[in-house]
Amino acid sequence: MPAPSPRPRAEVVIDLDAIRHNVRILTGCAAASGAATMAVVKADGYGHGALEVARAALQAGVSALGVCSIDEALALRHGGIDAPVLAWLHAPGEDLAAGVAAGVDLGVYSIGQLDTVAAAAAVLGRAARVHLKVDTGLSRGGACRAQWPSLVRAARAARGVEVVAIWSHLAHADDPEHPFIERQVRHFEEAYQVARDAGLTPLRHLANSAATLSRPDLHYDLVRPGIAVYGLSPVPGVDYHLFPAMTLRSQVALVKRVAPGEGVSYGHVWHADRETTLALVPVGYADGVPRALTGRLDVWLAGRRCPVVGRVCMDQVMVDCGDAPVTEGAEVVFFGSGQGGAPTAAEWADKLGTIHYEVVTGMVRPRVARTVRGRRPAALNPLGSDPIGLDRCGARGAR
Repeated sequence: MPAPSPRPRAEVVIDLDAIRHNVRILTGCAAASGAATMAVVKADGYGHGALEVARAALQAGVSALGVCSIDEALALRHGGIDAPVLAWLHAPGEDLAAGVAAGVDLGVYSIGQLDTVAAAAAVLGRAARVHLKVDTGLSRGGACRAQWPSLVRAARAARGVEVVAIWSHLAHADDPEHPFIERQVRHFEEAYQVARDAGLTPLRHLANSAATLSRPDLHYDLVRPGIAVYGLSPVPGVDYHLFPAMTLRSQVALVKRVAPGEGVSYGHVWHADRETTLALVPVGYADGVPRALTGRLDVWLAGRRCPVVGRVCMDQVMVDCGDAPVTEGAEVVFFGSGQGGAPTAAEWADKLGTIHYEVVTGMVRPRVARTVRGRRPAALNPLGSDPIGLDRCGARGAR
């Protein structure tokens, strides 16, 4: 009988059933408003693996995928994904023709970009599908109010260019009642009317994860959830029955008893106040555990929370286990689903003064293995009378 494969020293485990569960919540919210769903899988699926997440999301009912770059879109195509894919951010000189050739929808927010896309379509002899982006107040990508009419007219006149949609992005969606949202909506609807007056009949999409779950009036024809696909709430403090799909784990490499007063790790910023058991875990800041969490980090070990003590090192941390019976090889969870009170990525973000997006995308590291599983956790069983959390979708009527 072959020996079992050794477990990685640092590993993120991705639960695709959690992805499917989250997507069903999101597509259910969208479908209730008559909208389709585009799952955003940019940044390698927010660190979860773009191709695996894309396949799971399509299985669970999304009709399109969103990415940042042409390269990300082409990676999906090369992986066998033939569903609609939108790539929306392009650097000067980027090969947009490759996207056109692969049937990738392209975000366009300037006449220069439009000209590049039209030239590629002419050379390739096939239509280019574009989504015109209008800046409604985020002041990031998108044509501003003064530029929008000329971009629309140019798109209407461009040969070989099909305007599929107009779109924009919200600045305050994580605060669903913020008054600036209504200002953006007015600007978006004015931009849509400009497009209609020019003879275009585009789809509209505006809603990100937060708006998908809390503002059905902003669903329009398509929603674009990102972080919620991965089980992390887009609105602080609100539980949408999502299930985190990523777990960062390692294992105990060494166990030792230390006497009262012994200092631990660089600078001896922590001393044992009693005789205790320490567990060395071979994961550190080179593996995505921020040094800034020194003195503020717990792990899940031996069925309970245990504090990491002393400084977080490049390759390892020390965990105070008290008198718990801990053995070498025991699993150590740094963050995950939070079941039973275990740490979560959102907890890390709160302690670091950042957002959970940064925590999970930061797990794409050479020394961190990624394991993909399809096992469904018990917590994903039907949740009472609301199995997919539709009572958490906002109550406003769709526009």
